[in-house]
Amino acid sequence: MKTLFLSLITFLFSISLMAQNFEKSLLGDWKGELSVSGMKLPLIFHISKIENEQDENTNIFSATMDSPAQGAKDIPVSEVSFLDNNLTIKISNLGASYEGKLISKTQIEGIFKQAGQSFPMILNKMEKGTQKETLNRPQEPKAPFDYKTEEVQFQNKKAKEETILAGTLTLPKNANNKTPVVILISGSGAQDRNQEILGHKPFLVIADYLTKNGIAVLRYDDRGTAQSTGIFEGSTSKDFATDVEAAIDFLKTRKDINTKKIGLIGHSEGGMIAPMVAANRQKDVAFIVLLAGVGVNGSELLVEQQQAIGKLSGMSQEDLVKSKRENEGAFRIINEITDEKLLKEKMTLYLTDSVNQDDFPPSMTKEEYINAQLSLITSPWMSYFLRYNPKENLSKTVCPILAINGDKDVQVDSKINLTAIEKATQEAGNATIKYFPNLNHLFQTAETGLPSEYGEIEETFSPLVLKFVTDWIKEEIK
Repeated sequence: MKTLFLSLITFLFSISLMAQNFEKSLLGDWKGELSVSGMKLPLIFHISKIENEQDENTNIFSATMDSPAQGAKDIPVSEVSFLDNNLTIKISNLGASYEGKLISKTQIEGIFKQAGQSFPMILNKMEKGTQKETLNRPQEPKAPFDYKTEEVQFQNKKAKEETILAGTLTLPKNANNKTPVVILISGSGAQDRNQEILGHKPFLVIADYLTKNGIAVLRYDDRGTAQSTGIFEGSTSKDFATDVEAAIDFLKTRKDINTKKIGLIGHSEGGMIAPMVAANRQKDVAFIVLLAGVGVNGSELLVEQQQAIGKLSGMSQEDLVKSKRENEGAFRIINEITDEKLLKEKMTLYLTDSVNQDDFPPSMTKEEYINAQLSLITSPWMSYFLRYNPKENLSKTVCPILAINGDKDVQVDSKINLTAIEKATQEAGNATIKYFPNLNHLFQTAETGLPSEYGEIEETFSPLVLKFVTDWIKEEIK
């Protein structure tokens, strides 16, 4: 079963590093590159030595890590062991690890594992004086800004664990109780307030444009991410919806915005969450904008996503058919069985029958691979997503809806999802549906739409879409 399904991985690590008997050759900078869902994600480890006063024969090292594609630098790094030239890095809070073997003074070969997926990664030692990568992102706004910027915090009292969300509220210069405001809702994975990915900061670009055009914007770090507290792992889309409701409650305390004109803009999974909130808080949400929003059942979405990316990536027709059949079978079990114990039993049997020797990397046994896939596919977030159908909440949403997508989006197919959204809202007649040519999932002007292009494209967010969304909001709040 080649790739049970596609998942996006966010590389914002908080780890520390210790080691025994480190060779001098390991000191310095090491660069590797992960290939994830068609995207190339580089990682750089900067390893240095710390004197061990208690035992001079035991070396202790510290390290930082860069994720250049995400603009993340000097991230503190955690537990690492080195024995018989074998390097192991465990990142427990992310359920991730890297295991590699030092094959020369300049190269380590290994496997990076996370969320049931395994990615070969070779670390190559960088020459001293190597310049850090810089990415050209011409749309990214720079301070000083021509509007007010306020760092804010608000609490989600419905969350099981204490969850204080940290964010940024941008306000037009002359903001008052007539100023409309929008809340930005991020897509899947732990995202910061800018929804930063591959060096792009789309939420920063959107917030800047809207605020310059008279619309206040609240964007915040996802729970358990960056400056927000709470627990991200194990949370579902339904949980994230309560974070948005907490944001609404916070905005309703403000005197410098129009609390009757609060709107939601959600991207990808955020475009699935926005109707949840709008249906539940009808009196508090004035409008919603769905950017590549989900209109179909999560199981159907992931099957179509894999087929689209696989086809464009050169996957054979035979493998595409096999992959689709096996994924649909696995997702069918998820949708039919809700008892957790029975689900794991049935899914284990299904995976055991489906997985072949060439489906998992040599570094893993079949049992390890099945257990990893089982853990991922039956996780709270994934189970909820695979079972959820947006139709009900879309049909209950009474406020104006703008649903837009790019025709080169291979993650959320524009035709399938916009058609489903239009059908779900047909009775209310409150939705505006808009297709944009040549735009990908991030609303960048693209060639193929594959995730591998995201970091290569300089454009962060289409100016045409920024203007269209802004004009639509202004028209709706007259």
